[in-house]
Amino acid sequence: MKKNKQQGELQSKRGYPGVLLQPLKGFRDFLPAEKQARNFVMDKITETFETFGFQPLETPTLEYASLLLGKYGDEADKLVYTFEDRGNRKIGLRYDQTVPSARILAQYQDKLPKYFRRYQIQNVFRADKPQKGRYREFTQCDIDVFGSTSPLADAEIMACTYKAFQNVGFNKIILKFNDRETLIKTIKPFVTETVDVFSIIQSIDKLDKMKPEDVVAELVKKGLEKADAEKALTSIKNAEKSANLKEIEQNMYDLGVPKEAVEFSPILARGLDYYTGVIFEVIIPEYGVGSCGGGGRYDKLINDLGGPNIPAVGIAFGFDRMVQAATELDIIPQDQGVEILVANFDETVLPQTLQATKKLREQGIRTELYPALDKLGKQFKYASQNNIPYVCIVGEDEAKNNTISIKNMATGEQKTLALTEIMKYREI
Repeated sequence: MKKNKQQGELQSKRGYPGVLLQPLKGFRDFLPAEKQARNFVMDKITETFETFGFQPLETPTLEYASLLLGKYGDEADKLVYTFEDRGNRKIGLRYDQTVPSARILAQYQDKLPKYFRRYQIQNVFRADKPQKGRYREFTQCDIDVFGSTSPLADAEIMACTYKAFQNVGFNKIILKFNDRETLIKTIKPFVTETVDVFSIIQSIDKLDKMKPEDVVAELVKKGLEKADAEKALTSIKNAEKSANLKEIEQNMYDLGVPKEAVEFSPILARGLDYYTGVIFEVIIPEYGVGSCGGGGRYDKLINDLGGPNIPAVGIAFGFDRMVQAATELDIIPQDQGVEILVANFDETVLPQTLQATKKLREQGIRTELYPALDKLGKQFKYASQNNIPYVCIVGEDEAKNNTISIKNMATGEQKTLALTEIMKYREI
């Protein structure tokens, strides 16, 4: 309470009476260093997606609630943000990117290629309980292949996934996979009038977070006999790879995924109702917060939305978790910010200062121009405080000789360079 009161007082002084200057719980601001880390990871992912031939797609943040609800299962439906707009329409915030993309396939089927490969990187929203690595607004990176039932399409998704994580810089990556059809076939003998297949799957999906006895207790609470719940878990754990999974697995190896990165997991369930075939998740073993992505085949969803019968397979990366993992594992390069600060201390040489600024930027150097006349010492201090490694100085001598002086802020060394030698600044 004391902290909130102090914040309130500070905000009142700034002209924001009664408003807390902080984001909603589960939502975040990203200051420059964090945003630069996110950009690094996103660029590496996008680079891989496009190398694999996926094309970019973007959908609205808001959709009709009727489109979103009933596609994810009862438990997930509770996490969809829904509300009425000013036109009394019931709408919802995007829960994931799969359902909106299915709408795209249904709506634009005559404008898209037969085998449409798309990637989509946007924010999604879930009314979930915030915890480490889990937020109410977060970024997903999706790739999907639409129109093909071939195991090649499944293998392409998984191979692209592996390569994307590898491209970011993760050394150890595990792709866990299973077959939803085999899972359902194994579960069916234990289905009752009160506990259906998908309810059992939603409990099974918690085996990586809960003890087996706790999952059994949950199934008993739902209505299964304890003996049947225990038999169901045993049957699932003893299931073997289907012929379809074996073919997908071999295709993955042929596409460059190493064998040590692939793990058959018969208890992998993926809690969403719309999966119909192969299902998979991505694990970074050195990062112990859970999966960093998951997906599978969903051949009936587009048809369920009222569109054509288009098969599909895809995955959603947990982008925020990837960034967090990359940060914790020191994968993010440290030189993501401004490289050179151009000092501004002598109005008589301002044209030459601006010319030097332009020249630096033309060479692709991330360059900040100090935005006011000030003492040079203050500008050096500014560079140090903002982790800018070099300062470019243009004084009278430099202006006359068509040169610049570069100061290395870490060593204190300073050297004069001709404008034609500008790229040698890193040698100082």
